[in-house]
Amino acid sequence: MIPAMATEQPIPGFYLVRHPLAELKVSALRDRSTPAPEFRRLLQELSQLVAYEALRDFSVEPVEVETPLATTTGARAVRPLVLVPVLRAGLAMADGILRILPSAAVGHIGMFRNEETLEPVSYYFRLPPGAAGAHVLLLDPMLATGNSLVAAADRLKKEGIPKLTCACIIASRQGVERLRAAHPDMPIYGAALDGELNDRGYITPGLGDAGDRIFGT
Repeated sequence: MIPAMATEQPIPGFYLVRHPLAELKVSALRDRSTPAPEFRRLLQELSQLVAYEALRDFSVEPVEVETPLATTTGARAVRPLVLVPVLRAGLAMADGILRILPSAAVGHIGMFRNEETLEPVSYYFRLPPGAAGAHVLLLDPMLATGNSLVAAADRLKKEGIPKLTCACIIASRQGVERLRAAHPDMPIYGAALDGELNDRGYITPGLGDAGDRIFGT
């Protein structure tokens, strides 16, 4: 895992998953002809690859484990892991990550973007018990303007979250810079870094509206 380079200068605190499997899945996600069921599956698999890197600093401690043959040293989590998807598109990321981390708890942040102002409008927030002592992985496939994820991180920090990491699939340079400026202590992991936003605030080339493509709407 190395800082993202793309074709421009790297952004401190943004880490790009560089792996052939990630590149293949990103390419298929971008393809407008990919049907919704395949899009969901690819996004869930790619979310697992991103989470694998994003949780490299997940704290564990040694624990004694009895195998069928001997005693050895294993590991257990120091603090619980909580996945917090931004509704609705973040749900697919959470579904994928739960397949490799089924013990993780899940919270939800409901936001939609005002299409005129491009500012987030919050309509739902709920965290599981014990989240205040957890490592929280904030999930949204598209980091576009950054406004929604800034608002989501603001709210999570107000809840006293001690460790916060952001995972996305496609990020815009503008969105990463906005999120890093507001939350410089929160690392961001993604599978692709695109250079531009269009006049509607969508990432270009991007992959379109992730929520619509996930749910076939």
